[in-house]
Amino acid sequence: MAVPDDRKYSEQHEWVLVTGDEDPAVARVGITDFAQGALGDIVFVQLPAEGDEVSAGEPLGEVESTKSVSDIYAPCNGTVRAHNADLDETPELVNSDPYGDGWLVEIIVSGDVADQLGELLDADGYQDLLDRS
Repeated sequence: MAVPDDRKYSEQHEWVLVTGDEDPAVARVGITDFAQGALGDIVFVQLPAEGDEVSAGEPLGEVESTKSVSDIYAPCNGTVRAHNADLDETPELVNSDPYGDGWLVEIIVSGDVADQLGELLDADGYQDLLDRS
């Protein structure tokens, strides 16, 4: 099971990737390979609209599979810059490429990115969480 080391992870199985030096920082968010595998075949994704405010630890959308519906939690406070419109027609991208084309939203991070994402797990910490499960 893939756990890329270039991003941070939540205990709810979301990943966060901040790249570049944009100010304010932009965080791309998705669900992990573990999460998509546990959910099964993704058939629908409900995501917030551009401009919506999100709060760390609060639901920002849902992923529906053939097995269940699961909330997606915001990893930080901020404003939605974009959502992955490709998922409207092909939600199965979350299954086939959870760390690439299956990303969910981009959030303009409010405040200091290190403070906002400081409590998230690195790849080793997330792997430890999976190993304990």
